[in-house]
Amino acid sequence: MTHFANPVLRGFNPDPSIVRVGDDFYIATSTFEWFPGVQIHHSRDLVHWRTIARPLRRASQLDMRGDPDSCGVWAPDLTYAHGKFWLMFTDVKRYGQTTVNGATGASLRDFHNYLVTADSVDGEWSDPVHLNSSGFDPSLFHDDDGRTWLVNMMWDHRPGSSRFGGIVLQELDRATKRLVGNRHLVFAGTERGFTEAPHIYKRDGWYHLMVAEGGTGWEHAVVMARSRDLLGPYDVHPDGAVLTAAGTRDGALTRAGHGDLVDLPDGSTWIAYLCGRPLPRQERCVLGRETAIQRMVWCEDGWLRTLAGDAAPEPTPALPNLPAAPDIADPAWDGAFQEGNLPLPLQWLRSPVPERLFSLSARPGWLRLYGRETVGSFFEQALVARRQEHFVFTASTLVAFDPQDFQQSAGLICYYNSTKFHYLNLTMEGDRRQLQVLSAVPGEETVAFVVADALPEGEIELRVDVSGAELRFSWRCGETDWSEWPVVLDASALSDEVSLPGLPNFTGTFVGVAAQDLSGDGAHADFRFFRYEGLASD
Repeated sequence: MTHFANPVLRGFNPDPSIVRVGDDFYIATSTFEWFPGVQIHHSRDLVHWRTIARPLRRASQLDMRGDPDSCGVWAPDLTYAHGKFWLMFTDVKRYGQTTVNGATGASLRDFHNYLVTADSVDGEWSDPVHLNSSGFDPSLFHDDDGRTWLVNMMWDHRPGSSRFGGIVLQELDRATKRLVGNRHLVFAGTERGFTEAPHIYKRDGWYHLMVAEGGTGWEHAVVMARSRDLLGPYDVHPDGAVLTAAGTRDGALTRAGHGDLVDLPDGSTWIAYLCGRPLPRQERCVLGRETAIQRMVWCEDGWLRTLAGDAAPEPTPALPNLPAAPDIADPAWDGAFQEGNLPLPLQWLRSPVPERLFSLSARPGWLRLYGRETVGSFFEQALVARRQEHFVFTASTLVAFDPQDFQQSAGLICYYNSTKFHYLNLTMEGDRRQLQVLSAVPGEETVAFVVADALPEGEIELRVDVSGAELRFSWRCGETDWSEWPVVLDASALSDEVSLPGLPNFTGTFVGVAAQDLSGDGAHADFRFFRYEGLASD
């Protein structure tokens, strides 16, 4: 093998921050409203990756109950300096703007930036220290003079402003973990706008500032500027974008932007960046924003460019000069549940109190969900799921559930956020156990369909088959043949590009299991297994 396939982190894994420590590479990615917060992935060859940590896992570190969709943990920054790992992240508490007589008013958003540290990347991380709330996408720059600086974009909430107010720096006192001195506005951005995701690197006496611009959609781009002085002024790269897929919506890799650099032992420089892969012949990215990686080159004029000099993302880059390490790749999970920790592919929503949502010990060999709030809740929702990583896949589960009335339900769900999901669930209608589909698509009325009526008591197996934009549900009782519901649902609606006006869509589709009890009694549903099988290489 001489080349590898991008993206290297498939499914919802955006905003990569990459660092090398010896022979080990680590990438941190955003998790937004999914708990625990931040995913850290490990590799030794840049091709094969394993998720080794989700560091924000205690209530003292992160509580996202009430955070709106696509808020929560944004854009972590992972660095290693002075003998420890440093992780910056934003917890977004509000995303919105006011409108008066049709005109856009103040954009009142709450971005809280925190720092945690650890001696080992997969060990215990410290409780967070709040550094500022002036904007989002915080990163740390550890200068060679021993000083450390916090870098972030500044949010301008005022009516009539551009919102993205530029890149600011302020020194961090590492001993006290407090910001000191004045805040410096060092870069206002370019005409592309939406200047965010700053990282600073020092090379040959130059400070290189890397930012993302153009928004995280089709016009996304990586832009660079440089200065002899950390505090500027910064001159913009003469080529404009360093990496972008702007102008295309049907390429193998689109929406390329939000990058971070790492140097290999051989001196070569590589960039990790987010990208999107739309469904064939559609402009919808159901897998969300993923992470790709490719080599870059420093040219004679001291500026960074792609190998081809065309600023284009590479779907199949040449392999790096590193020993292959396929044994590091994420191990396959067979879908069975055991006592202990939740299987690594699975996460849940917002709450730092998982024992109120699920248990792996209440019924050994099963995952028990305690029915909580609605599938649209921003607070306490019993929904455990994994990322969709393939355009074609099948997922199934066996559920034991004895609902007492229509307020109790449990089943199999394909979920993007509280406004878009397809949910096959078992509930009660009168004195009959009933199988229903609850379907929410932005811009359309949320609807419930009766799939099967008067079901017998006992366990029921549920299945979803997705092929591109088509989603089909099936079920069976015991060893009988599968019964397929004849209605084909729109899987492409569970994508970044389908949204209600003004709402953020920064995550990706998950598939998993859920339970609700709107009476507040916490009726439980037990799941024997949850199996996911990707059926295409994608």
